[in-house]
Amino acid sequence: MKTVNVGIVGYGVVGNGVAQILEEKKELLTKKSGVQINLKKVYTRNWDKQFSYPLPEDKKASSLEELLDDREIDIIVELTGGIDFPLELFKKTAEKGKHFVTANKALLAEKGKEVFSLAEEKGIRVGFEAAVAGGIPIIRALREGLVANDIQKIYGILNGTTNYILTQMLKEGRSFQDVLREAQELGYAEADPTLDINGTDAAHKIAILSSLSFGGFIDFSGVYVEGIENIDSIDIDLGRELGYTLKLLAIAKGHNGEVEVRVHPTFLPSDHPLSKVDGVFNAVMVEGDSVGETMFYGKGAGSLPTASAVVSDIVDIAKSIALGVGREIEITSMNWQHRQLSLTRVSDFYTRYYLRFTVPDVTGILAKVAAVFARYNISIAAVIQKEKVVSFAGITDEKVVPLVILTHTASENNIQKAIKEIEEEKITVRKTVLIRVEDEEQ
Repeated sequence: MKTVNVGIVGYGVVGNGVAQILEEKKELLTKKSGVQINLKKVYTRNWDKQFSYPLPEDKKASSLEELLDDREIDIIVELTGGIDFPLELFKKTAEKGKHFVTANKALLAEKGKEVFSLAEEKGIRVGFEAAVAGGIPIIRALREGLVANDIQKIYGILNGTTNYILTQMLKEGRSFQDVLREAQELGYAEADPTLDINGTDAAHKIAILSSLSFGGFIDFSGVYVEGIENIDSIDIDLGRELGYTLKLLAIAKGHNGEVEVRVHPTFLPSDHPLSKVDGVFNAVMVEGDSVGETMFYGKGAGSLPTASAVVSDIVDIAKSIALGVGREIEITSMNWQHRQLSLTRVSDFYTRYYLRFTVPDVTGILAKVAAVFARYNISIAAVIQKEKVVSFAGITDEKVVPLVILTHTASENNIQKAIKEIEEEKITVRKTVLIRVEDEEQ
């Protein structure tokens, strides 16, 4: 029976999980794959720390070169994070002719073209199932299970931290900062949660799914990203009155030769399946022309769920090596073609909008807003105007109230122009809150 040797670079939360699975489930993996997978060496910069899964001394590498120069190691697993070091590690791995497995979404989202072009040139495979949605096998589903489909759109809740925060704000009416502190205490949010709450983490993941689904590379700088830092609980409550639930949604749609890729707070109908995804869980909804809508749900992070996805890539590559076709089939491990996808500009988005204006509590305000909307061909679907609100969104002035308008489908360009005109005419007394809405009307 063929033995495939594995080396791991990075021994944090996920690295410990991968090692644990490879060691404790060795017989199960052999039985299911027909290949003996051997964890030969692990490298980390500091072996003096306490680890959840301690390794025997003979599996600890003292240098990176110890793994790269070992001719018996077939697969290098990168679990370090960041971009610069993992990219250099990949280049060195490729030069050595070793296959590469990573959970690094930032690397693939921002340097994917470079990574997969070099992989093709050197004839190696790149496994990246764990880079998106942790233990949910969405990469393999898009590459294999949905291969008969032209993908039309993807909706994803791809960040557990932000989903937990929005869930708690909805259920308990608490402020963003209050729930964020709780999430940090519970270990659901990092000490520095910036990349989670500003939407970057989810944007990296939807960029990868977009490239995989629509067959080309995308310029990550062209992805529209907006986080949840400025979400106020009043908008969650008012949205609920309109029949919507707020999620940080990652969206990808293909149309007219372009791909629309964006991440932002989004109101979904409260009976939508994704509206039911609470807490730290992730979910991805994919619509294909043949299969229709499919949904994938599960834990998007954590040691063993993410490690499970990493090990699935290791096993997949190991089986190819054992069959003697590891360097001949599916060289890039991706459906990406050597072309750049054209991204839809933000101004060309078409969707529905929730708008909260802070206005004086006097007659005629709604008529003025509606007149501006009419000039920009924006149709109003629903209105909520509170008679008296003593305190909301940090405002304690009894003479101002929230005016909420839900629009029918409109262009982003027209919406932004209308808001600018309304604010310049001093119809409002505070900056307008805009939250996009995705429902069947589009």
